[in-house]
Amino acid sequence: MDAFNTKPQKALLVGIQLPKVSDQESESSLAELARLVTTLGYEVIGQTSQRRNSERTRTVLGDGKLRDIAEWTGGTGVVGPLVVKKKHKAALRFEKNRPVMEDDEDEIEEVFDEDETEVYEASGTKPKERADIVIFDCDLSPSQLRNLESATGVPVLDRTGVIIEIFSRHARTRAAKLQVEIARLTYVAPRLRETGGGEDRGGGGIGGKGSGETSIELDKRKIRDRIKELKQEFASIAQEHETRRARREQEISVALVGYTNAGKSSLMRALTGSEVLVADKLFATLDTTVRLLYPESVPRILISDTVGFIKKLPHDLVASFKSTLDEAANASLLLYVVDSSDPTFRSQLEVTKNVLAEVGASSIESFLVLNKVDRLSPEDLASLKAEYPDAIFLSAHNPENVADLRAHLIRHFETAMVERDIFIPYDVQGAIGEIRNKMKVLAENYDNNGLTLKVRGHADDIQRIKTRFGI
Repeated sequence: MDAFNTKPQKALLVGIQLPKVSDQESESSLAELARLVTTLGYEVIGQTSQRRNSERTRTVLGDGKLRDIAEWTGGTGVVGPLVVKKKHKAALRFEKNRPVMEDDEDEIEEVFDEDETEVYEASGTKPKERADIVIFDCDLSPSQLRNLESATGVPVLDRTGVIIEIFSRHARTRAAKLQVEIARLTYVAPRLRETGGGEDRGGGGIGGKGSGETSIELDKRKIRDRIKELKQEFASIAQEHETRRARREQEISVALVGYTNAGKSSLMRALTGSEVLVADKLFATLDTTVRLLYPESVPRILISDTVGFIKKLPHDLVASFKSTLDEAANASLLLYVVDSSDPTFRSQLEVTKNVLAEVGASSIESFLVLNKVDRLSPEDLASLKAEYPDAIFLSAHNPENVADLRAHLIRHFETAMVERDIFIPYDVQGAIGEIRNKMKVLAENYDNNGLTLKVRGHADDIQRIKTRFGI
């Protein structure tokens, strides 16, 4: 192949539909995988699926389906042996010269999955192009990956591998890169034993005694050491993030949370006027961005954009990005942003809530924001308004909608405010500026001893300022 050939690799997608999964859910998940794969730069040339009772078989698929996929890839459709033993030359000569007997046919058996009787009729199309890679819409064990690559003759990826690769490419900051690398190494480590390579053992330590480590054992130990090193480095960065978060803990904060590509970054840019990355692709944002609501309100409101979620999000990634998701766990209010034009947004919303529950953010007060209403027909919009009467309907690209949301947020936080009089002696320094930053000043009254401000703010902020300045 020409070294300068930039043609994308061609991918075949394979879905596994379990008994409790509906046809619509299966099709939606496979369509989402197609978007993930396209985000990676592959060209999807076909997709196929099969109903199965379980994913816990040696090749996930039935043998007939495996042979169908092999037609797309040029593979044999049969799983080869894990270890090929070399035969002595004399044995090879014997087999070459031995006549074929009728009884030999009985010794040739085709290996089937144990639950082949549980396989239902599969769907798919005959290949028109040759696939360079096969990607499954489920998680595959190391042995399943090896078996599938043996039968298809091309590389095989599972859904988790695709998501981790996207995260690796989109990570920009040092913190995001560290978190993704930890998840990637955790994913790769158990799969080393299935990638082949020599099994020769190194020296056994002092004096050369003992069997030593195989090359795979050595690679695994290197990965464990690297993960430990990355976690230590990230711990120092996480401490810096925690320090900054502690400085903001007295501020009102709103976290935008939701499914990937729901429009959170577009809404963030509209609310804050900041140059936040906006792209129509999955996982464009991996880092938490915090900006002030613009025009600035009194008291100030911080808006944070968080990493998007997706179905079957790998647990290692959830664990790795826990510190990033803590921004949502510590917010004053959550805005669940969903793409109302996506017919599967209800299940996407459920995924978002489940992930946030894992990081302890499920009890935080929240609003539902149905974004991208400009893509809805009047009938669909009316139906959604009847279904979600308390939701906020908007398009992040409509300035009037964004202004209404801004006013809604300000009103929400003002309902918890109280009016108080605060007397500030003339010899107290810094209190007036702090008060103006934290709360609204409704009236001012000067006398010989000091200044009395009539303010509207949160009771906790008022008490905190009185205690800090002794007034």
